[in-house]
Amino acid sequence: MLALLTTPGEAGSAGAGEAPEPRAGGDEVLLRPLEVGVCGTDREIADGHFGAAPEGEERLVLGHELVAEVAADGHGFARGELVAATVRRSCERCAACAAGAPDACLTGAYRERGITRLHGFASELVAERPEHLVRVPPALGRLGVLAEPGSVCARAIRHARAIGGRQPWSEERALVLGTGAIGVLAALFLRLDGFEVWAAARSAGGEKAALLEATGARYVSTDASPLPALAHESGGFDVVVEATGDAQVMLDTLALLRRNGVACLLGLDGEARDVSIDGRVLGVDTVVGNRALAGSVNAHRVDWDAAVAHLDRARRRWPEVVEALVGLRVPVDRFAEAFAFRGVKATLTFG
Repeated sequence: MLALLTTPGEAGSAGAGEAPEPRAGGDEVLLRPLEVGVCGTDREIADGHFGAAPEGEERLVLGHELVAEVAADGHGFARGELVAATVRRSCERCAACAAGAPDACLTGAYRERGITRLHGFASELVAERPEHLVRVPPALGRLGVLAEPGSVCARAIRHARAIGGRQPWSEERALVLGTGAIGVLAALFLRLDGFEVWAAARSAGGEKAALLEATGARYVSTDASPLPALAHESGGFDVVVEATGDAQVMLDTLALLRRNGVACLLGLDGEARDVSIDGRVLGVDTVVGNRALAGSVNAHRVDWDAAVAHLDRARRRWPEVVEALVGLRVPVDRFAEAFAFRGVKATLTFG
């Protein structure tokens, strides 16, 4: 069968090729992927920066953002039903994984579809255990491919609320930094929850800004309005969601919060460098203002369910916006176009 394969650690090795066809065991459901989303993680694996093939193999099937059709009845799923699938699998050794929370794995020995020691979803057929499948409403359709990035946003917002809720807290004003898929979806979810949402990125206007403004969010170019000026103009934020992948910006979020505010970091920055902050922000404002800074990665099953529900609500409220989030769809042999796309989301199509 056709799949998107790469040799982890070997830059430029990604390409469409033949992979063995899976056979669903008695405890699995056979799926026909319809679309597989592309993100920065896929690009970095293809560039040789990280990733790991399954034990005993050299090649890894990429893809961890899936919407698929059930190929045959089984395990409570009907043929033709639409599903997404979770990404991370238990390490089978720690208390968090035993409690059904591999997103909080204590050992780091988890496996992830299309990333770490498990083949991904970018192929013509996939076999998956039913407990990892997430039903996608028929009306949402192929936009269920946004469930994975949406689940990351849902977890971040859930954790921000858990931290903020440790004391009386205001849920009024939120800032999203970065306008990739994670940033745009986080802004949509926060708008659905009733927040006044500001979204900031370096570019001045453009398609992403128009999509965000169509939901009632306020878009700001940080080239025109640097973050300190933004904090002053707005009066500070109760929630900041960082999705830029820049460590300096991550640290700067502390200065953007108002009293009792929470900043949640979703980006990754592996560059070895020094970052700095005004000592008064850390040594006075953060303490006196009860501000909190937290990181978040991956998602719990409850976040997947919340993401699908939020996407369906967003589709009903802003149908043209949600439809436009997937700006490029190409077959797997044109994966390079998807990797080069810089809109909100590009996908590889299989059916």
